[in-house]
Amino acid sequence: METLPTVWFCAVAVLWVGYLFLEGFDLGVGMHMKLFARGEAERRVLLNTIGPVWDGNEVWLLTAGGATFAAFPLWYASLFSALYLPLTLALVALIFRAVAIEYRGKVHSDRWRSAWDWALALGSGVAAFCVGAMLALTTTGLPLNANGDRVGGPFAWLNGYALLGGAAVVGFALVHGLAFLALKTDGGIRARAHAAFVRWLPLAILPLVAWVLAVQLRTGEWWSWALTAVAAAAALVAWALGRAGSEGRAFIALSAFLAMGAAAIFSAVYPVVLPSTLDSAYSLTVTSASSSDYTLGLMTVVALIGLPLVLAYQTWTYWVFRRRLSVGSIPTAHSVIPATVSRLVTGQPAGK
Repeated sequence: METLPTVWFCAVAVLWVGYLFLEGFDLGVGMHMKLFARGEAERRVLLNTIGPVWDGNEVWLLTAGGATFAAFPLWYASLFSALYLPLTLALVALIFRAVAIEYRGKVHSDRWRSAWDWALALGSGVAAFCVGAMLALTTTGLPLNANGDRVGGPFAWLNGYALLGGAAVVGFALVHGLAFLALKTDGGIRARAHAAFVRWLPLAILPLVAWVLAVQLRTGEWWSWALTAVAAAAALVAWALGRAGSEGRAFIALSAFLAMGAAAIFSAVYPVVLPSTLDSAYSLTVTSASSSDYTLGLMTVVALIGLPLVLAYQTWTYWVFRRRLSVGSIPTAHSVIPATVSRLVTGQPAGK
């Protein structure tokens, strides 16, 4: 295999892992706005844990998609056209989620905040499920013909692997969000997040474990099985560290489980980037789907310059906002729009 296409296959895999690692916990926190938080004060704490970083985390999704488009245009074209429906749903969900984060605190009304909390929780869950389904189908296959076009109707992608991948990312995001909350909060929220992390970790990661094993049984080699074993060990370490109360190390170990599990999946399918379930001859590989060496070389130079800057900026952001938050850290809520507009939004009579 040619060097540059392989390098960029690894780079795309790293970008997706980076997205699932960073966006995973804030998607989990978004879902926990309804599943975990008790009352408005706790919901504001949850929201403030991801407030400074959530939009930066989403950049990794755009970067992963953009890198796929530039480095592997045929992979991008076949994948995004075949999965147009789930990708559109993911986009709509992310829009609702972003608007909810920005709008929920603009009006001092329980009904207003509750509506946006549901938008945030459901938007986070739907986005996680759709991204998981897409990634699972990338590694298990789609009904593609010789031209790379999907065969079948708009729901031809909806199968057991799509459901498994969706459940895998949702489950991981939920437990990753709990690990993040245990690391970023204090008081009662911290204690409950820690207890919930230990309780639900073994169950929440089962779909992701099943996804890894399904790929290994289909196309795994000894090196991908070795990575699978390392991922399993990291999951056990994360659970043990969680039980021991070592929140930071448990968070790191869970992240290692994600990284090693993803590495096992991508290494098992290599050199195929998008399998065809109709005929293996129609599958796209790193060489058949890649751009020219000139394009990949230019992208490599740009990435070597830009990626360290992005990593440095994000590291600095997390360092600045590293302090733990508690209910006592949250100021009194107030409305930022005129009272007359607030009454119209909340449906209150004009005289109140």
